[in-house]
Amino acid sequence: MASSGTGPRRVTIDDVARSAGVSRQTVSRALNDKNEIGESTKQRVLDAALELGYRPSRFARGLVRQDTISVGLVIPDLLNPFFTEVAAAALDAARARGWHVVVYDTGDRVEEERGTLAVIASQVDAVVGYLSQPEDEIDKLTRGLPVVLIDREHHAERFSAIRIDGKEGVHAAISYLVESGHRRIGMLDHAGRSEPSIRHDWFAGAMTACGLDAGPVSRADQSVEGGENALKELLAAHPDVTAVFTFNDIIAIGALRAARRLGRTVPQDLAVIGFDGLRLGELVEPPLSTVALDTRHLGALAVEQTARLLTRSGPLSRDELVVRAELRRRESA
Repeated sequence: MASSGTGPRRVTIDDVARSAGVSRQTVSRALNDKNEIGESTKQRVLDAALELGYRPSRFARGLVRQDTISVGLVIPDLLNPFFTEVAAAALDAARARGWHVVVYDTGDRVEEERGTLAVIASQVDAVVGYLSQPEDEIDKLTRGLPVVLIDREHHAERFSAIRIDGKEGVHAAISYLVESGHRRIGMLDHAGRSEPSIRHDWFAGAMTACGLDAGPVSRADQSVEGGENALKELLAAHPDVTAVFTFNDIIAIGALRAARRLGRTVPQDLAVIGFDGLRLGELVEPPLSTVALDTRHLGALAVEQTARLLTRSGPLSRDELVVRAELRRRESA
């Protein structure tokens, strides 16, 4: 594998030629279904290309017009407004370059994601998105395409990743709650993970930094109903909780609805702070305080890094590939 940090090494026409024991011109003729070579030779080349996972590069063929570039954007749940906002920002950035973007919704299901990657590898020039597969599995499924991962660390040099850093924003949120007099602060974490999320780690670290024990946690599905159910569960077990931090804004909006139905006034009886910075948070009552990300910057950054990988102009630095969140105070806390 390449060690330059510019993404996975693509299988080249020369690799296919060596494997099939023919010239690169013969490989070209076979792949373009020319009649100048025999059927047995053509089949040997096609078998070698399939085994190696060779995919002809449009850049290698000199087709460098911007409007020929297609990118596959993989999103776990388009019903979640956060992912919709990121997708919209990426689409805007891609359109500015004259690119085509195909958006795929995996429904946050592993098998759907695997099937999506297997299909789009033959349809696009690069893959961007929220992927949960191990890196070796992604590499196998995408067959050497440039891949930009969003909101996860990457370890192999053949990938690039955009990292979300909410640590300082979450610390600011918890510090604000403590300064407002709250001592029993709970969290509604993401239910779809076997272990606590990184956002829970930020929450626990912030509580410790403020001299408090880590507060009680309830797991929530990523939906308004999930947030509502999780808050009811949390308050039933810990009625002394006066503030909650949530994994995302959708869960927080569900918590607001549950608080009203339980007769708790927000923020007087219960303060609520979400995470994401959805525009929808401005429309609920009361408007939602949140640890906000710049979704437009996130989507544009993903497209910029993809462009650098495609043109081999050198990726952005790791520091440039971090999107940081900050506290945005509104009336819910």
